[in-house]
Amino acid sequence: MIQFGPSGNSQSFFDEGHTHTEEAARYVKERGLDCFEYSFGRGIMLGESKAISIGEAFREQGVEISVHAPYFINFANPDDEMAAKSYNYVLGSAKALKLMGGNRVVFHPASQGKDTRETAVLRTVERLKVLRDYIYLNDMQNLLFCPETMGKTAQIGTVEEIVTFCKIDPVYTPCVDFGHVNARGQGCLKTADDYRRLLEYMIAELGYERMKNFHVHFSKIMYGAKGEIKHLTFADEVYGPKFAPLAQVLRELKLEPYVVSEGDGTQAEEAAEMKRIYESL
Repeated sequence: MIQFGPSGNSQSFFDEGHTHTEEAARYVKERGLDCFEYSFGRGIMLGESKAISIGEAFREQGVEISVHAPYFINFANPDDEMAAKSYNYVLGSAKALKLMGGNRVVFHPASQGKDTRETAVLRTVERLKVLRDYIYLNDMQNLLFCPETMGKTAQIGTVEEIVTFCKIDPVYTPCVDFGHVNARGQGCLKTADDYRRLLEYMIAELGYERMKNFHVHFSKIMYGAKGEIKHLTFADEVYGPKFAPLAQVLRELKLEPYVVSEGDGTQAEEAAEMKRIYESL
């Protein structure tokens, strides 16, 4: 079943006087939403008992939880010691996720740095093979690890690169951030055909079963010559992408992803709006 929810808490969550992540479970459920993404963006600063407490709150409300691993992961870093930190960021996120009772870890794959694109991608592939081995060694292969499409041209994470990474092993499931794809492609996602081409390519490369429950991030994003600049809200009329054509294609292709809103302070509201658009079709 398709799921809709926010990444982190909207401004309205705090305006209503909420302070604890446990309260987000009911807040999300009351808005008719199905999932929630907890971000370790700035680092994994969450104790075991807190992770269990959050998991219990979400389980009580019947809301699925996923996590976003720290933003400073870079599997293309030439320095092996720095790459070792990236393994720990992903595995640490997965360990916390297990305590919360979730099953999806989203992560940014890499940055190109001073290397050629080809060198950076090849190094990322080799490191993701090592990460795969660690995942099996730690008995985490029942979780989904989701490398994300990235919005800046200097980042590793085109749609094609994410497909390459996901071919390494079934533990990898794509996270397609359509705002990032649109920003990197200078506004390339406008029509249902644009979305259909992208998703049919991924289905052809990875198979329908791998793609059926893939992970989605969605928001409007301001972009410039080098891609992503900043996240916006649906109120913005200048930048895309729009969700309605994607909703149409998800229905057509019978895909049932987690659709996570990353709107700027309006995540829950925009997740609810996307669910309304999808259900109105």
